[in-house]
Amino acid sequence: MRFTRLKRRTEIKKGQLDIAPLIDVMFLLLIFFMLTSNFVIQPGIKVSLPKAITSEVLSSRNLTVTLTGQDLLFLNEMPTTIVELTREIKIAADENKTVLLKADAGASLGRVVEIWDLCRDAGVSQINIATNQKAGG
Repeated sequence: MRFTRLKRRTEIKKGQLDIAPLIDVMFLLLIFFMLTSNFVIQPGIKVSLPKAITSEVLSSRNLTVTLTGQDLLFLNEMPTTIVELTREIKIAADENKTVLLKADAGASLGRVVEIWDLCRDAGVSQINIATNQKAGG
């Protein structure tokens, strides 16, 4: 038996690069990162703020009181009671902090006035009500 060797003839041309495998790898990496990435959604309190034409943007907020449409109270994004709120408002008044009241448009006006009175009784110097700016004017 006779064995013959086949000669392989390859030519390497300088300056040419096949980019098809590179495109395939980049596409697979893109798919991998899109599927493995997670998107962090920050939890928050859903409040529909009333609209006002004369609203201003505040630069500093020290104490935030949120009142939802179901009359639930939150102090700096944490659920609270009226007793705890009263205590924190007194501390804020002693430290000369401002209070920002975020009241839902569907919240009862009596509850908003109650919180406003708590702030005034405690001696808070500045009470702000959060609104969204209304388009037009």
